[in-house]
Amino acid sequence: MLRGAVAASVTPLRDGGATLDDAAFAAVVDDLVNAGLDGVLAFGTNGEGVLLQVDERRRGLELFVAAAAGRLAVAAHCGAQTTADTVALASHAAEAGADAVAVIAPPYFALDEPAQLAHFTAAAEACAPLPFYVYEFERASGYAVAPVTVARLAERAPNLAGMKVSDTPWASFAPYLIEGLDIFVGPEALIHLGLTGGAVGAVSALASAFPREVAAVVREPSEQGAARLGELRAAVERFPRQAACKRIAGRRGVRLQPDVRLPLRDLTAAEAAELDAWLEHIVDS
Repeated sequence: MLRGAVAASVTPLRDGGATLDDAAFAAVVDDLVNAGLDGVLAFGTNGEGVLLQVDERRRGLELFVAAAAGRLAVAAHCGAQTTADTVALASHAAEAGADAVAVIAPPYFALDEPAQLAHFTAAAEACAPLPFYVYEFERASGYAVAPVTVARLAERAPNLAGMKVSDTPWASFAPYLIEGLDIFVGPEALIHLGLTGGAVGAVSALASAFPREVAAVVREPSEQGAARLGELRAAVERFPRQAACKRIAGRRGVRLQPDVRLPLRDLTAAEAAELDAWLEHIVDS
């Protein structure tokens, strides 16, 4: 069962982001296990999932599952632009040994409720009886999946287990604390409020860079701890985030290249120097 502190993992890439770095998956997972995390979400926003090919995501998920070896739960983000690709990824996740599937509403076209329901129902059916989670992120999708739509999905998909909610501010997040569903907090600054309000954990992009810090706040939620994570997240967001998270993990000793898939980019030399200086400052402070 998915619970607790879950890292929205980066995806190890090489060759300028053109190729999966197969050998680095174990290092990434070992780092999360050693930091005390409970799970990993593969190929979400932080993992560049929508920029990767279906076959790459299948292969990468198999590498995550093999590296985890039951030491932490593996949730596969299977959201894609088309329902056919989403279904293919969700079906494969069940076959590959993932512990859960999450799907974001497809970006670009603002789907109405019947289209949303058809899309999510097809994805949930493809991975059943694996637990299925709606990944709600209005800024990324371009539109929200309304709470009433989630309730209607629950009538169609018996394996709907919950949601990852990345919406901010709190007024946008709070309506998704739906009774009977397991809700995971995406924005680190909202972890304390979310867990106090009934969420069962956090799925955090920041945890790929600062796993121990995120795990500590999920274990013992506090307003001050969540605020500190919010400050860390804001500092990381000054840079191209996916590459910055990879560089921070690499600086902690994880064998990981900063390569990202185009059109994302790595840090410039000046940005890399600024990131290093900031990391030195927070280590010394």
